[in-house]
Amino acid sequence: MGTEWLAAIAASPDVSLAAVVDLDLAAAARAAQGVPSATTLSEVASGADFVVNATVPSAHFDVTRSALRLGLPVLGEKPLTSTLPEALTLAALSSLTGSLFVVSQSRRFERNLFGFKSRLSALGPVGSLTTEFYRGARFGGFRETMAHPLLLDMAIHAFDTARYLLDDEPVSVYCDAYNPSWSWYAGDASANALFRFASGARYSYLASWCADGGDTSWNGNWRAVASSGTAFWDGDRSPADANTLLETISASLSVFVEALRTGRRPATAVHANVMSLAMVLCAVASADTGAVVAVDDVLARAHASAIGSADPDVAEVLRSWPSVRSALEMS
Repeated sequence: MGTEWLAAIAASPDVSLAAVVDLDLAAAARAAQGVPSATTLSEVASGADFVVNATVPSAHFDVTRSALRLGLPVLGEKPLTSTLPEALTLAALSSLTGSLFVVSQSRRFERNLFGFKSRLSALGPVGSLTTEFYRGARFGGFRETMAHPLLLDMAIHAFDTARYLLDDEPVSVYCDAYNPSWSWYAGDASANALFRFASGARYSYLASWCADGGDTSWNGNWRAVASSGTAFWDGDRSPADANTLLETISASLSVFVEALRTGRRPATAVHANVMSLAMVLCAVASADTGAVVAVDDVLARAHASAIGSADPDVAEVLRSWPSVRSALEMS
């Protein structure tokens, strides 16, 4: 993703590259395009206005925490972090430092999604929403050895989109993850998940990364059943919203810069994005236990764990939250 972000920055009229940081100094220098390169953020922080965190997921927490402590806003790749305690810690640290932290859920900016949302809003309350996602995806590398490659590396796109379409938050989930006999993945590359949302709406996610033939869009096929009718989206070809000029990470970058200039909080700021990560990790917990998982129970345990491991000033912020859900909604 680092290469894609460098291209987006180079193409943007609003920003310019200030420095490149990589643990491999030679790699940083190759990507630096004539600007300073370094192995630590602190070496170049004084010359930067914000940080784009395009590191591997396991490094997201440490890099973002360092940037926020340096007073630098952060635009980070998904997932927010690897764990919910880490996610809550970064939400509290963002509040403490006053530095904006936004997760680039780039699929939120698909042009056709806006058209589907517009049509859906005209149909009244939604009772059920379904995503079907099937691909014979052969990546090689780390994904083929993960315990839950589909849920941990892909499902957050659909889960985040479901929250956006429903304008609602999840309450519980039951998930059955499995691996067909022909799968080339070591871990479960298929899953059926059913979420209950606060409004009573149900969201179903039916997906597989080891399904050859009949590929869906990378966005999936969507069906929404509402009080006044049913809406469909094939993930690709619905009419576009003419007011949406940018897509994917270029749009993420543009919205982030606008937020820094205006103070308007983006829809994928850290406090809001925690719930998309929670959907993923609660689905994994349900798949591992075979039980329905209540989101608030998982959030409460993550909150207690975050308080126990956070720096004292961050722990104080976490303790001040009346509840995790209310703190996330208020910010």
